[in-house]
Amino acid sequence: MLIEEGTKYQISQGIKSFFNSAESFTVKSYNGVTVQFTLADSKGYGSMPIDHLEYLLKKSNLTLIPNKRILLSNDNSEEQIS
Repeated sequence: MLIEEGTKYQISQGIKSFFNSAESFTVKSYNGVTVQFTLADSKGYGSMPIDHLEYLLKKSNLTLIPNKRILLSNDNSEEQIS
């Protein structure tokens, strides 16, 4: 799993209460063991072990929000292939 600064995750309805009712969070830093993040709408910040992040993704409690830059580069590459 690729985790880098600026990656955004949407928080599911079932676990929002654990994240100050924030809709999403953005990865601030990742050191290989833990990930630090800031919650959307200035609702705070926090950190968690990478194992827990992977668990939340596996259980669909978190959903990756695609980066617009990645989407644009994918659109360009598909056009070049045609």
